[in-house]
Amino acid sequence: MRDWRSAPLTLADRALCELAAKLTRHNDQMTSSDLDALRAHGFDDRAIHDAVQVIGYFNYINRIAHGLGVEPETFVRPWGKPNS
Repeated sequence: MRDWRSAPLTLADRALCELAAKLTRHNDQMTSSDLDALRAHGFDDRAIHDAVQVIGYFNYINRIAHGLGVEPETFVRPWGKPNS
């Protein structure tokens, strides 16, 4: 799927995607209520910590790659394109 908002996700997975989107695009607006929303879906503090670490890592490494002009690997097919 290209858009998690239209994907058939569980409510817990949708809450995790909401956190990832907000942490990626509006990290300065994060509040404790964002974490409480995950807790309401059964995420404990360790799971939240791990999720934030993974989200932060991918944000970091993507910014490094884009900032240095790293080209995608040739063996990685573009998203949504079938294997040829």
